[in-house]
Amino acid sequence: MLNELLCLSVICHLIPPPPQDWNRTWHVGNPDLTQCFQNTVLVWVPCLYLWVCAPIYFLYLKSHDRGYICMTHLNRAKTAVGFLLWIVCWADVFYSFWERSQHDSGASSSTQAPVNLVSPTMLGITMLLATLLTQYERLKGVQSSGVMLNFWLVAVLCATVTFRSKIIQPLTVCVFRYTTFYIYYTLLLISLLLSALSDQPPLFSEASKDANPCPEIGASFLSRISFWWITGLIVTGYKRPLEQKDLWCLNSEDRSQRVVPQLVRRWNNECLKVKRSTLYSPKKAPRGERKEGVPVEESEILIMKTPQKTREPSLFWALCLTFGPYFLISSLYKIIQDILMFVGPNILRLLIQFVNDSSAPSWQGYFYTALLFVCTCFQTLILQKYFHVCFVTGMRLRTAIVGAVYRKALVISNAARRTSTVGEIVNLMSVDAQRFMDLITYINMIWSAPLQVILALYFLWQNLGPSVLAGVAVMVLMVPINGVIAMKTKTYQVAQMKSKDNRIKLMNEVLNGIKVLKLYAWELAFKDKVSAIRESELRVLKKAAYLGAISTFTWVCAPFLVALSTFTVYVMIDERNVLDAQKAFVSLALFNILRFPLNMLPMVISSMVQASVSMKRLCVFLSHEELQEDSVERMAVAGCELSVRIPDGSLVAVVGHVGSGKSSLLSALLGEMEKLEGSVSVKGSVAYVPQQAWIQNATLKDNIVFGQERKESWYHRVVEACALLPDLEILPAGDGTEIGEKGVNLSGGQKQRVSLARAVYCDCAVYLLDDPLSAVDAHVGKHIFEKVVGPQGVLKDRTRVLVTHGLSFLPQADLILVMVEGEITERGSYLELMARDGAFAEFLRTYANKEQEDDESGDICYLHHHHQLATVRTEGEVLGKKAKNAEVGRITEADKANTGRVKLSVFWEYMKAIGVVLSCVSIFLFFSHHFASLFSNYWLSLWTDDPVVNGTQPSREMRLGVYGALGASQGIAVFCYSISVSIGGILASRYLHQSMLYNVLRSPMSFFERTPSGNLVNRFSKETDTIDSIIPSIIKMFMGSMFNVVGSCVVILIATPLVAIIIPPLGILYFFVQRFYVASSRQLKRLESVSRSPVYTHFNETLLGASVIRAFGEQERFIRESDGRVDHNQKAYYPSIVANRWLAVRLEFVGNCIVMFAALFAVMARESLSPGIMGLSISYALQLTASLTWLVRMSSDLETNIVAVERVKEYEDTEKEADWRHDQSSLPPGWPTAGNIDIRGFGLRYREDQELAVRNITVAIHGGEKVGIVGRTGAGKSSLTLGLFRIIEACEGEIHIDGVNIATLGLHELRSRITIIPQDPVLFSGSLRMNLDPFDGYSDEEVWRALELSHLKSFVSGLPDKLNHECSEGGENLSLGQRQLVCLARALLRKTKILVLDEATAAVDLETDNLIQSTIRTQFDDCTVLTIAHRLNTIMDYTRVLVLDKGEMAEFDSPSTLITKRGIFYKMAKDSGLV
Repeated sequence: MLNELLCLSVICHLIPPPPQDWNRTWHVGNPDLTQCFQNTVLVWVPCLYLWVCAPIYFLYLKSHDRGYICMTHLNRAKTAVGFLLWIVCWADVFYSFWERSQHDSGASSSTQAPVNLVSPTMLGITMLLATLLTQYERLKGVQSSGVMLNFWLVAVLCATVTFRSKIIQPLTVCVFRYTTFYIYYTLLLISLLLSALSDQPPLFSEASKDANPCPEIGASFLSRISFWWITGLIVTGYKRPLEQKDLWCLNSEDRSQRVVPQLVRRWNNECLKVKRSTLYSPKKAPRGERKEGVPVEESEILIMKTPQKTREPSLFWALCLTFGPYFLISSLYKIIQDILMFVGPNILRLLIQFVNDSSAPSWQGYFYTALLFVCTCFQTLILQKYFHVCFVTGMRLRTAIVGAVYRKALVISNAARRTSTVGEIVNLMSVDAQRFMDLITYINMIWSAPLQVILALYFLWQNLGPSVLAGVAVMVLMVPINGVIAMKTKTYQVAQMKSKDNRIKLMNEVLNGIKVLKLYAWELAFKDKVSAIRESELRVLKKAAYLGAISTFTWVCAPFLVALSTFTVYVMIDERNVLDAQKAFVSLALFNILRFPLNMLPMVISSMVQASVSMKRLCVFLSHEELQEDSVERMAVAGCELSVRIPDGSLVAVVGHVGSGKSSLLSALLGEMEKLEGSVSVKGSVAYVPQQAWIQNATLKDNIVFGQERKESWYHRVVEACALLPDLEILPAGDGTEIGEKGVNLSGGQKQRVSLARAVYCDCAVYLLDDPLSAVDAHVGKHIFEKVVGPQGVLKDRTRVLVTHGLSFLPQADLILVMVEGEITERGSYLELMARDGAFAEFLRTYANKEQEDDESGDICYLHHHHQLATVRTEGEVLGKKAKNAEVGRITEADKANTGRVKLSVFWEYMKAIGVVLSCVSIFLFFSHHFASLFSNYWLSLWTDDPVVNGTQPSREMRLGVYGALGASQGIAVFCYSISVSIGGILASRYLHQSMLYNVLRSPMSFFERTPSGNLVNRFSKETDTIDSIIPSIIKMFMGSMFNVVGSCVVILIATPLVAIIIPPLGILYFFVQRFYVASSRQLKRLESVSRSPVYTHFNETLLGASVIRAFGEQERFIRESDGRVDHNQKAYYPSIVANRWLAVRLEFVGNCIVMFAALFAVMARESLSPGIMGLSISYALQLTASLTWLVRMSSDLETNIVAVERVKEYEDTEKEADWRHDQSSLPPGWPTAGNIDIRGFGLRYREDQELAVRNITVAIHGGEKVGIVGRTGAGKSSLTLGLFRIIEACEGEIHIDGVNIATLGLHELRSRITIIPQDPVLFSGSLRMNLDPFDGYSDEEVWRALELSHLKSFVSGLPDKLNHECSEGGENLSLGQRQLVCLARALLRKTKILVLDEATAAVDLETDNLIQSTIRTQFDDCTVLTIAHRLNTIMDYTRVLVLDKGEMAEFDSPSTLITKRGIFYKMAKDSGLV
């Protein structure tokens, strides 16, 4: 100290004060600093701070320009005050010069100290710098500056010391200096105040363009570090539930358009290094311009043929480069926070010393208390800032991963696409991206935990000496145990993810094919399949739960064991070692600090393990091979050898049998297949109509316009040409009607026409049409061919490649390609091929008589059909209803966010699901653990207060024994409650999942049409995952922190009863903060989870329509849409993480107040307080802050996550179908035996608020009759069959089969006794045998017989696995025709007396159609067959035909009679060229 003073004295011209003069600062009742110290150090500290920060800050501002701020009153005031300060400082300098001149002239006798010149000069220059910096900030758009605020704060603090000194010790007064100092001090205060305010936003800033910008950008520095800027939103959320419109726009640096390209670029660089595929990047040549060779990336890759093929591209490195720099800031905060953690125990040591030392002046106690409060508050701010950076990084990471996966999904090749199902890819987005977010928060603990441990051990060594090594040994022993546990957890984790993927994949298929499941009465078979996967998942969870219990046990007991071993060794080594309050409680406080890093490490490790699993999965997906960018240099795999040149503007028809490679030819032209040899070049833009129409969940208009600009006249022309006008009149809101997912509320024909209209609208050069006319009625098909595809159609000047089964269109084609087994066997015009008399001519002669084209029948009666309006298939809306407003047209129900508090009934439901007894046992075990823990610490405080006799404590063995026993009982309680909570959680999971699955399967068809599959998948994946793994651990932490808080309060109250005055007001404050926060946080969480479903729904939709999106070159628009949805989701997530920080800052402040008051009252009552009790009280108070924050976090997490239970239970209350089976079935065995169907006055409607879709239908059909059902699209044909299967219940009338009223039967009894071959052939992933017979009710011989009759035997026996051939998701590895034949095989296998064909042969060529018809005629000869027909030739030999019109029966008689009557049927037959 003396050296410093000597240095200063040179400047101050003072005599060095004797060393004991330092006593005037510390060991006196009224402390003060020396004049010299005040004039030098206190003046120079702020100057030094600013001069060090200025250059770095200047460079930062230079690189972060936000636009400039116009001069405002605030800025003028700051500048003015800055100049005034500068003037005051210079006044001091000039005054010193004047004094010196006086001294030189001998007028003054006092000597002049150099400090009076040096300090004001330094200060003056610094004030000028501060003023200039303020102006530079304005030019760079800084609204509020932390650097300047801190500078003014330091300056004010330093000046305050001098200010107090000047007041209490008026020395020889120099009036001028006093005056300038007071002016200076006042101006400093004004500057501090001004720098705390925020300026107006800069001109041209990005935020000003947003509709609802985030207030964070314009918030002042103080508001930002205390998160005050979100208070407005939280108050709103408290007054009323928050809504979507209350949320702010995302900051520009958090948006997808900024974040995703960065990651994609880095990942592409990684891939380039390793010669791998690259993610879809919008910068490549636009479609149609891809002919000139290979893109740049490709050529670069080709050059880099490195020998080390094994190296994988590193996603980890790409993520580090993208997010590392911002994330490093958090590491800086973490280091500061780690060091601050140890201030508490050290101040506690000083406080105990202070209590023990009765001679210490009392202001020291208050000084320690204030220091403790300031340090803890500073620590709070730093810690919350750290978490904020972590969470924002996590959020950006999720955005980037979702964006990258989405972009990849658009360019992944078909072969690679088959290796990962939709379920798996959606899981990459939901679960795996979430894993990364969870990890980011904790990843710093990897280096921070060892740092904290080392610091703690250092302080412990100082306190207890080498005995600490005993504690270290215990910790070291714990590490391998936990290492083993972590490794086992990893294997379980992988197994669980695998089961989960399979379960979600199966659920996805069940939901997509729910109609088929219901028609076949297969729900139970699939429910059992899902339950089996679920059971294996729960078995893994149970094993993980036991491991978790061991892990919790070791880690909760670790700090106690460490303390026990350390204290034991300490008192046993030497009798003279006395365990006093200071040693015991400072050590305990340090052990408590140790508990956190030791608890966190296993969590971090398991989190890292999970993230590494996810990283691997993501890496595999992002490395999948892609469609080659030079897609027009491409050859089809399915074709052996093809070579054909299609002239510009011609119409080319492609014909061939099912599976002959027609669709593959189009795929090759689109570049969707793998190139083996040869080349394909396409000139101009391409439009594509797939065989199975892909419809978006959007309005009809949006489906047709498909992102192009809207041209009204062209739009109307397209709609008219595609025969959509009559449909628009039927739809409730015209073209503004919302189409459900996968087009649920359109019939097959309508979907196909919308798909065609989309292609026509986009006006391209080349049209690839994959059999668009199969799903529509003959006369509509003819209309479309004439108006769109044919020589006089809208597309007459374009190149058209039409795959077709309709022979009547072939004469008008310019070129016909005949395909057999992937080769083009014949080509030429219709006349050439006929003249050649090859296979084609033979084929034609066989079928031509069926489809004789009658030339006169031109467009006779398409107009007539305009009047035959009828209801839409599955959304039967009111006829002629002209309410064309958008609301009527909505059918899907978006996921709704519940509002208000979570009802207690939800918690009660969860408790019941666990089991009430088990719940009570768990709570009791919690209580016993915490009671034992409290008592052991209280026991320790009694021990430390034991009197010391001859330098030792006599009863230490007894004390040690009881202390150890209490520790053991804690351990047992921890282990038991950990197991009971985990097992309870698994029981609850099983029960909730089972009941949800059952309830969803019991829901009627209308429920699935209203509810987007994304919502249901969300329930089965995200919400179920929450119930499985998150809720049990939250319950554990919630109970733990609750007992901690109560225990701490009890201890503090026992030690310092005065705190009772403070706890109620702080408790009320705490309660209000908590209620404020929970109201908003819960709602934000709900909004976030509601806005998450659309991200996955859109992704699902994109995966299904990827080939269409690519063909139209709409990737960019879909990427923008996906990014928009992700941002929309993050808009709710961002305020919720800030709200967490807001809460933590306020709660920790409450906790810090409790610590301060506990210390303050202990200082006040130091005469009456024993050091042991004081140590106990303050060490508990130090823990309280963390427990309080944790308690609110956990209580709100519990509330927000228990919402998962609420959402899973939601489906209990929705409407259900009738019972599947009745207990006492009165059905005669083998019913129906004859197959008589008697329909009496039958009518049904789709929704309560709609008119009847079919009405007054009365027909009697005798057993064995073959009846055709015909009518224009939407006439109610399918509605009638849905009524027969009771998919929709009758509103009036009844249907009797063999004299039994079907309304009295259980649904499965009915549906399993009649058979349907549905319009859309749906297959499930699994073996072919499972698809034919999921209940395993038939022998292999019967299955082979059915396959033979359905003409699939040769195909199936040619497969390597025969009946066990794996069908991919949706049966995508079979052609559409083959899938239709599999459905026929199902019907043959069931062989019931009644068979319904719903346009079953629409997708097959004529030859296959013929096979199916002949099979049905022979095999179902004695059965009643109802056929909904498009091709009238298939029903001309039927016994009778039922003609429907506008939902009513128009005609019913034999075909020949109806033709002679010349009614509706005659006109339809004439259209088809059959008369």
